[in-house]
Amino acid sequence: MKALLLSEYKHLEIADLPRPSPGNGEVLVRVAACGICGSDVHGYDGSSGRRIPPIVMGHEAAGTITALGDGVRGFAVGDRVTFDSTIFCGTCNNCRRGDVNLCDNRQVLGVSCGEFRRPGAFAEYVAVPSRILYRLPESLSFSEAAMLEAVSVALHGVSLAEVSSGCTALVLGAGMIGLLTLQALRVAGCARVYVADLDPTRLKLAADVGATAVLSSEVDVAEQVRQLTDGVGVDLAIEAVGRNETVKASIESVRKGGIVVLVGNISPEVTLPLQKVVTRQIRLQGSCASSGEYPRAIELLASGAIQVKPLITAIAPLEDGPRWFERLYAREPNLMKVILSPEKAS
Repeated sequence: MKALLLSEYKHLEIADLPRPSPGNGEVLVRVAACGICGSDVHGYDGSSGRRIPPIVMGHEAAGTITALGDGVRGFAVGDRVTFDSTIFCGTCNNCRRGDVNLCDNRQVLGVSCGEFRRPGAFAEYVAVPSRILYRLPESLSFSEAAMLEAVSVALHGVSLAEVSSGCTALVLGAGMIGLLTLQALRVAGCARVYVADLDPTRLKLAADVGATAVLSSEVDVAEQVRQLTDGVGVDLAIEAVGRNETVKASIESVRKGGIVVLVGNISPEVTLPLQKVVTRQIRLQGSCASSGEYPRAIELLASGAIQVKPLITAIAPLEDGPRWFERLYAREPNLMKVILSPEKAS
């Protein structure tokens, strides 16, 4: 089969690899669409340490079942499906509690690190456990379905923010997760959602998909928030970048007793303004991947309550993957989500 192989850092190539066979409890999926995630771009140059070559990356995908392994129930060849990026064991203490995103034996599709290696979906076929599968409605295109992983991450972060009707929120970062978080906050009942970013193009997208106001990060974000909230601050902030300056801005932008949910994780370590967190009794909440939000994500996309089409920059053949990675890595302006399609391969 054709696959987009990261053979060494900063070098992707179309390779002929053996087609995987579904093991016990697994299905083989013919991949129709797979999105390039920001984490894939960070893995492209080795900066994340979680894409050790050689590896087929890709974890935001959808397609059609072409074969069933032993023991699979409830699915059939020809079913249109998507799947979680997290492969959880289902038996550890965290899985039994329902925290499958915190599985002690967790693997992630398209990731290779010191602990595991799992081939991803930038390929014509991928084998995945049936326990992470979700059937797709006919009304949802494969390219839209490839966005479900990111939507589920946004929904999970919002679920941890304890949103109440009429509350105010700030989203730090208007990348893919930030823009989906903005929409998820609206669905959850937030009255006002402000979005901050450095990129004017992304801020325009934020305004287009429902931001109450957009704030340039080139100016003091916390001060802008205070002006918009009569000096009080927002009830909650969701940080979707993972850098010192944005974590600090999120903490300084919430009201006393407010909540900061940390979703972004570009930097392995950040510095916290500890006294502000303690004396203002701010709650910091980490958010990792998703945990059971896929059905809700499918429902919201199918109903149009969350819009992903405006966020898709291009749908391209798998063979064009190296060029698109180069453009994304170079931070070319006006690029958001790029979806690669092995079905478009020649």
